Amino acid sequence: MALKKYKPVTAGTRWRIGNAYAEITTSTPEKSLLEKAKSTAGRNAQGRRSMRYMGGGNKKMYRVIDFKRNKFDIPATVATIEYDPNRTAFIALLNYADGEKRYILAPQGLEVGMTVVSGNAVAPEVGNALMMKNMPLGTNVHNIEMQPGQGGKIARSAGASAQLTNKEEKYAVLKMPSGELRKVLINCFATVGVLSNSDHSLESMGKAGRNRWKGIRPRNRGVAMNPVDHPMGGGEGKASGGHPRSRTGKYAKGEKTRTLGKGSDKLIIQRKNGNKISK
Repeated sequence: MALKKYKPVTAGTRWRIGNAYAEITTSTPEKSLLEKAKSTAGRNAQGRRSMRYMGGGNKKMYRVIDFKRNKFDIPATVATIEYDPNRTAFIALLNYADGEKRYILAPQGLEVGMTVVSGNAVAPEVGNALMMKNMPLGTNVHNIEMQPGQGGKIARSAGASAQLTNKEEKYAVLKMPSGELRKVLINCFATVGVLSNSDHSLESMGKAGRNRWKGIRPRNRGVAMNPVDHPMGGGEGKASGGHPRSRTGKYAKGEKTRTLGKGSDKLIIQRKNGNKISK
């Protein structure tokens, strides 16, 4: 992926670092795979605001993504690599041999004209989906299922991947993007490769208006509020506001938020901080 640094011809482009979209081959999505996506603007089912600093933004259509990859042993040709406004990674349009079209998450190195396939006896090549029991150790995978047939849940954002480090009787041991070592059922499907658009985190909006286009409204700091509005508000002058905490008083840094005795604790070998999880 390539980034584009803009010349400072305006105040908004002075700090902007954008995506060059060198991998993108078309700007027109497949109409049969589009669905309407209604913006919630942070409101819940009752119409009340449950998330602040959301609203506005451009309208966008949802691209239906095939996370299950359950069209087995039918080869598909990559027709296009496209931008998806609903996610950070790029997507690829597949034309299957039987005429069906589907979108998948595009890994790095996937190009137009390449052939991908999913199934049990499939080569562990970029873009192919297969069970982790049939993959060699050290393979980088994304779009990983947590239960067989459920569809991919893990490692779906730009540049994400997990590494297959070990195989046990029922489980595959994965090194997650966070560094956590975790066991996943070995019969779960995953797609080979590292997801595209790995430099997404290095982009810079350049101006507040670009975030408004995305539906992100200005976020004011707690220390700039009054005590009635936020636990960190108030004070004479530019007071620091005390310990960082949320609007409801929960500590924002250092407090453990994982539920004690969670069912998946037994599947976690090592946490992202290097400590083994307490049983």
